[in-house]
Amino acid sequence: MGAMLIEVKLFAGLREAAGAGEVEVEVEDGATADGLLDELRQLPGLGEVLTRMRVRVAVNRQYVDGAQVLSEGDEVALVPPISGGARVRAKVSDEPLDVAAIVAEAGDPAAGAVVTFQGMTREVSRLDYEAYSEMAEQRIAGILDDCVERHGLTGAVAEHRVGPVPLGEASVIVAVSAPHRPEAFEGAREAIDRIKAEAPVWKIEVAADGSRSRVEGELPEVDRA
Repeated sequence: MGAMLIEVKLFAGLREAAGAGEVEVEVEDGATADGLLDELRQLPGLGEVLTRMRVRVAVNRQYVDGAQVLSEGDEVALVPPISGGARVRAKVSDEPLDVAAIVAEAGDPAAGAVVTFQGMTREVSRLDYEAYSEMAEQRIAGILDDCVERHGLTGAVAEHRVGPVPLGEASVIVAVSAPHRPEAFEGAREAIDRIKAEAPVWKIEVAADGSRSRVEGELPEVDRA
């Protein structure tokens, strides 16, 4: 099998580690993006950074996965995490939630999977939600930031509704994106579990006859420095 030379563009911390904006590496014909990264990890300086930093390979200005086969003459670049991080947004609102818009906002060109969770009103006529809205938004945003860092998400958006939420409508929606399914599922699960446990939100069940019953909860854990 023959070999080919691939010129790789570098940016931000990768450029600083290599001391150059481009490096040239020899790979076998038919090498994949993952194979190229394996070769780059052998280079002094740059290789050390690549062992601890997640990067995305772009080929001909398109983000690709690790199985993408490279050809001589391809324009190849390594894209480190983009300044500003993944798309993260949290909102508490008394308006109906738009799942399609939330999913679209959480999506990313580098994502191979988007997982969505919707918490729906069921069994009762409606749920009445109350929230310490300012703190709830801040707490939910912090949870999403944690999930992005822990699971390598490319986007995370959550909205929680307050006020009356009728039967069959969503009270909370979480949408996350990630390069692969496992990270997306794990990130979405952690996000909704923590939102339910940490965000200062309360609810009352309202039956068809108008009777009201407050849903008991648990005291949140004390924040640790």
